[in-house]
Amino acid sequence: MSRPILPGSTLGILGGGQLGRMTALAARSLGYQVHVLDPDPHCAAAPVVEKVIAARFDDPKAAAALARGVSVVTFEIEKIAPEALAAAEQHAPLRPAPAVLHVVQDRVRQKRWLEAGGFPVGPFREAASEEEFVAAVEAFGGRVFAKSSFGGYDGRGQATLDEDAEGGHREALLAGTAAADRRAAAGRAAWRAVGEGPCVVEEALALEAELSVLVARGVDGATVAYPPARNHHVDRILHWSTLPGGFDPPLVERAHELATAIAEALGVVGLLCVELFLTRDGRLLVNELAPRPHNSHHGSEAACPTGQFEQLVRAACALPLGAVEPARPSAIVNLLGDLWAEGRTPDFAAALEVPGVRLTLYGKGEARPGRKMGHLTALGDTPDGALARAREGYARLGIETRKPFSV
Repeated sequence: MSRPILPGSTLGILGGGQLGRMTALAARSLGYQVHVLDPDPHCAAAPVVEKVIAARFDDPKAAAALARGVSVVTFEIEKIAPEALAAAEQHAPLRPAPAVLHVVQDRVRQKRWLEAGGFPVGPFREAASEEEFVAAVEAFGGRVFAKSSFGGYDGRGQATLDEDAEGGHREALLAGTAAADRRAAAGRAAWRAVGEGPCVVEEALALEAELSVLVARGVDGATVAYPPARNHHVDRILHWSTLPGGFDPPLVERAHELATAIAEALGVVGLLCVELFLTRDGRLLVNELAPRPHNSHHGSEAACPTGQFEQLVRAACALPLGAVEPARPSAIVNLLGDLWAEGRTPDFAAALEVPGVRLTLYGKGEARPGRKMGHLTALGDTPDGALARAREGYARLGIETRKPFSV
C-alpha cells in the first residue's frame, strides 16, 4: 500500500477548467500546493494555483514537466492523449491510472467494456460511416440518441432523433413520404450533427429518472459512495440536480452496488461518476462513466462532510477517504453563458437573498451560450425543498429572456 502524500506536497492536475479550479481550492485548504497543465495560460484554475504549464493535452514533454515537479498527478478532463498520460506516469503516480482513461475516453470502447463485464446497458449500435448510422436509426425505429465516440460533452457532438418529436430534426423527419425515407433523412442529418465520425447510436428508452452515483476509491481499495443524485437535463446539458435524489432505499442500494462494482473492476484510484438511467419498467442501466469530479455532485460541497473535490485529493494522496452522508439535502442549478447574453449581468445579490443559497462562479472570461459559467447551490430540509430554493434564487437573477426553469 502506498504511503500517504502529506499536506505540504504538490499536487499536479491535468486540466485547468472549473473542475481543476475547485480541486485546487480543496487541495490548498488541505495544505497542498497545486500545479496544472492546460492549453490556456489564463484557465479557470490559474488564479488559485502556484504554476500553470500552458500546453496542449497531447504534449508528452509538457506532461512530463508537470509530473517532475509534483508528488502525484490527477486529471479533471478525459481528453488527455495516451502519450501524455504515459509521459506523466514515468515521473509521478497518476491517479486514476491511464488504463481507466483508455476505457472511458472512447464511448464505443466504454460500451463494449461495460457489456463484456456484465454491467447493464441499453441497446446500442456502433457506427463508423453514414451508412452504418442510418442502418442503426432504422434498426431502432427512428428513436435514438447518438453520441460521438470522442469528446462531445454538454450537448456537443450529440444528436437526438424522435419521429414523434417536434423541433430538432423535424424538417429532416418530414423530408420523405415513407417512414423509412424519413428515418434515413433524419439519420443523415444526425450523422452530420455528431461530426461524421465514429459514434454510439443508442435506442431511446422510456425513462423514469436520470441519476448518478459518485464513488471514491482509495489506493488501498477502500470505497465510499455518495447518495445517488437526481439529474434533469435541458438540451442535453445538466440543468439541475438534487443530492440525495430522493430515491427509495432498495434503488439506492442497487445503484451503489452497481457503481462500486464498476469502480472496482476498472481499478479506479480517485473518483468515478456512474451516470444511470432508471427506465419506466424498473431497469437500472449504465449511461456513461466519468473518472473525475462531476457536475451532478457539486451539491456535495455544501451538503456532505467531505465534498467531492476534497475527496479526490484524499484518494489521490492516499489519505483516508472522508464521510459522505449528507447533513442536509442540497440542490444545484447550472448558470450558463446565455444569462450574460447581450451584455447583461445576472443579479447575484438578489439570488443570494434566498436563505440557504450560495453562488459558485468559475472565473471564466467569455460567456458563450451553453458554456457553464457557475452554479447556484441551495440547502433545504428535503431534496424538493432545496430545489425550490435553488429555483427561487435562479428566478431572482432577473434575466427576463432566459429559458424558464425546467422541472
